[in-house]
Amino acid sequence: MEKPWLQFYDKGVPASIDYPEVDLWTLLSDSVKNYPNQIALRMILKYLPLGFKLGVKMSYKELGDKVDRLATALAGMGVKKGDRVAVQIPNSPGTVIAFLAIVRIGAIVVNTNPIYTPREMAHQFNDSGARAVVIWNTLYPKLKEIQKDTGVEKVIVYHLNDFMNPIYAHLLKSAQEKSGDWVDVPEGDGVYWMKTLISNNPPNPPQVAISPDDVALFQYTGGTTGTPKAAMLSHRNLIANVMQIDAWVPDMAHGKEVFMGAIPFFHVFGMTVGMLENLFVGGKLVLMPDPRNIKLLMTIIQEEGVTLFPGVPTLYVAIINHKEVSSFDLKSIKVCISGGAPLPIEVQRKFEEMTGGKLREGYGLTETSPVTHANPIYGLYKTGSIGLPFPDVEARVVSLDADENGKRQVLGVGEDGELAIRAPQVMVGYWNRPDETRNVKDEEGWLYTGDIAKMDEDGYFYIVDRKKDLIIASGYNIVPREVEEVLYENPKVQEAVVVGVPDPRRGETVKAFIVLKVGETATEKEIIAFCKERLAPYKVPKLVEFRTELPKSAVGKLLRRALVEEEKAKLANKQVAEQD
Repeated sequence: MEKPWLQFYDKGVPASIDYPEVDLWTLLSDSVKNYPNQIALRMILKYLPLGFKLGVKMSYKELGDKVDRLATALAGMGVKKGDRVAVQIPNSPGTVIAFLAIVRIGAIVVNTNPIYTPREMAHQFNDSGARAVVIWNTLYPKLKEIQKDTGVEKVIVYHLNDFMNPIYAHLLKSAQEKSGDWVDVPEGDGVYWMKTLISNNPPNPPQVAISPDDVALFQYTGGTTGTPKAAMLSHRNLIANVMQIDAWVPDMAHGKEVFMGAIPFFHVFGMTVGMLENLFVGGKLVLMPDPRNIKLLMTIIQEEGVTLFPGVPTLYVAIINHKEVSSFDLKSIKVCISGGAPLPIEVQRKFEEMTGGKLREGYGLTETSPVTHANPIYGLYKTGSIGLPFPDVEARVVSLDADENGKRQVLGVGEDGELAIRAPQVMVGYWNRPDETRNVKDEEGWLYTGDIAKMDEDGYFYIVDRKKDLIIASGYNIVPREVEEVLYENPKVQEAVVVGVPDPRRGETVKAFIVLKVGETATEKEIIAFCKERLAPYKVPKLVEFRTELPKSAVGKLLRRALVEEEKAKLANKQVAEQD
């Protein structure tokens, strides 16, 4: 296949990579061998007087030991190869330890958002068939609400103060008790503490034969249509993407980089580009359970000398607009890869001026582990482009509809069509959904992304629109149907459609269009409050518009796209009025 983009690769970036036949555990075991005494994980929750830091630091040797001990414990309680184990913890040492211990014994991680409601947790645990869950103690009451309705038999509880020295552990527990974030969870009856399991088990887990093609992760996504489903990502998929990212940064310094772990690891972008990439290069991963504290984020960048900072545009926006940003030295930053939403050029320009580093837009999908494209770190950057395909990534733009032979026509330079990708990081398929898998991945291995794109003469790709209805707000994927189903539970609602509308801060935000039942009245505030009880905060509509009717097709199908076009027209008219 012709690849015009190869000529624009940075010097030292290969066209192809030789991927080893190994599993994910190798990422850690190699770094334990090569950098045993180097700090692998650093979590700082607060800077204390006299230079003390409330948090945890852990060397690669210590991390490897804890992972082995927890893996031994999991095997001892009956978790075996192929079993699904959910992980529901904010970014912290516990997240990394749990993830690696699960894949160490050939089980499958089910990444679960810590801010999910009990309803959302139950769906994901039941859909995945999770037998066990590793959960933050603060979230335990949510689990108890729904555990009896799921197949979860074993619960491993992680406390944010686990692995801290006793003084810091006491300080954090006291602070969380005062804020209401601490929940006492007694051990016993199928409930275990991670810290106890690690203390009481030896570092010799059973030797399990794991193939690179075995599934390592269930990462939930809206896919191209429908309710959230699990993209099955193999050890091979994830290792390929980690090695591609490593190759894309030609001056990646193994054993010396400092990664900022601000993007949540339950999100595939944060997990691969942050957590797994750091393990591969033997870097120091600085963990932030709550990246909304922008002042602490900037302090950590300055004090820890962060060099690599994967993020979403809203995070960079928050930094450049922080009132105290000028008092921080952020010059240690070398490279930032932005994903999850389009990166405004003004944000890129200001951030690079402020840090001296390179902020580059990339592109990916949950189904591709996730990154497939990025702008060169040091080479030609094209504004508005998602950049060039990674090494070993085949990308092309194809017609939206198949011909009489069931084939998609490959389109030429500058033509709009659906972006298709074939690469080693493309998922195995959707869990228990063979029909939906066939809808997006053909027999030749091409994944149809649902994104409308075009390619220029140099091989740079541009996303023009989305074929799918997925809403992307602050880097989070939101399936409209899931929100609509909640709205339909409201006894006052007759019809509801949810769309993504442009938002300067979030990229897109969720807007609900509602027709009320005859004789009913409701307010925007009332509808939003109803959704807050049933959905994670990022899925809750921020805007609600009441209508007497909604646009429909001749067969009665609600026309979501018509509402999107209306909102775009409103925004365009507003911008024209402001210019006048």
